[in-house]
Amino acid sequence: MKRMKAVRGAVRRGLLAAAALAGMVILTLAAGSGTKPGNSIDLVLREAVEQKKAPGVVAMASRGDEVIYQGAFGKRASTKDVPMTLDSIFHIASMTKAVTAVAVLQLIESGRVKLDEPAATYLPELAKVQVLEEFDPATKKAKLRAPKTPPTVRQLLTHTSGFGYDFFDVRLHQYVEAGLAPAITGDSDAFLKAPLMFDPGTHWEYGISYDWLGELVEQVSGETLEDYFRRHIFEPLGMTDTFFNVPAEKQARVVALQLRQADGSFVEPPPQPMKPVKFFSGGGGLYSTAGDYLKFERMVLNGGTLGGKRILRAETVAEMSHNQIGEMKLAELRSTIPQLIKNPVRLPGSPDKFGWGFGINSRAVEGGRAAESLAWDGIFNTFFWIDVSGKTCGVVLMQTLPFSDDGALAAEEEFERALYASAAR
Repeated sequence: MKRMKAVRGAVRRGLLAAAALAGMVILTLAAGSGTKPGNSIDLVLREAVEQKKAPGVVAMASRGDEVIYQGAFGKRASTKDVPMTLDSIFHIASMTKAVTAVAVLQLIESGRVKLDEPAATYLPELAKVQVLEEFDPATKKAKLRAPKTPPTVRQLLTHTSGFGYDFFDVRLHQYVEAGLAPAITGDSDAFLKAPLMFDPGTHWEYGISYDWLGELVEQVSGETLEDYFRRHIFEPLGMTDTFFNVPAEKQARVVALQLRQADGSFVEPPPQPMKPVKFFSGGGGLYSTAGDYLKFERMVLNGGTLGGKRILRAETVAEMSHNQIGEMKLAELRSTIPQLIKNPVRLPGSPDKFGWGFGINSRAVEGGRAAESLAWDGIFNTFFWIDVSGKTCGVVLMQTLPFSDDGALAAEEEFERALYASAAR
């Protein structure tokens, strides 16, 4: 919980500061390089850097139990001319949500949490949450009321709880701008005071539900989210480079944020020392590597197990991988802060349904993932997908803003098509 807040605060502060400045073959790559120069997948990623779609990128993929591709191109830090390497550490932001979903489902499997119980059963402060029924930005007058039904754990997992994000929801953005609720900035969980935007269970809206779920994990387990993730997910899966707090000895591997300018170039804000995180955000606080996150994806693809370690029951993974929002569809996302998120907001794979922790695409992607694949993204243009029927998963990591940048999206989509084309040969 604490981390997401800090992350978003750091993002927004860094953003504003910078804005002010103006048969498939197994391919094993050397760190910081691709395979042989003629490889088609390498070519796609190398050209993405050369064409300034991204300053640097790391991509990996696996099919079944085999890692079938890994490559690193461009720069980890442009100002210092540091090359990107396979073990580079990225702030993966909302890719944290899938990890939080797994933690909550572990607690459900153990009987400590019930899926359809009001979330206030575990988080008493949620008993007081209200719906923002009316708001006049001119007078700053708001009308709030109690929700018709309280948000449940299931609704938090599916983003049907009523919570939103101020950088996507216009009314919530105006409410926050009026000073009636804290923005998602800084290193605290104050933004959890935001109201619901609709009655739980009536709509789908992307928001702070997973930050509340992070709080739930801490409350029920008695551990910090950092400790819970480490003991119950990261250590069993061998994810040794995934953290809320990146250790000092590994911070040199953290990729620098780059901001896209109007002329298409990138600017790297002055580096800031990493401070210990006070708020572990279940919605977006993690840092990780492509290799580590691919292990997490492979666990999901393998029905909850990896390397002989079972993280979730197979039937639980099957449920989290299915549409859990019925006839609802994912709402169109519109950014209220274009420096942070570019309009129109587009997600690779065009997910239109949601499971537990994952978006799901009802239609196959031409030249790419099959229908019913699982996926989500991070605000710094980090992407992953899990193609269940194709037994393939991939992760593409960049570190740029704004999110939904045309170049970053093109790099992900071209990598995906090249990967599947290679498999078809």
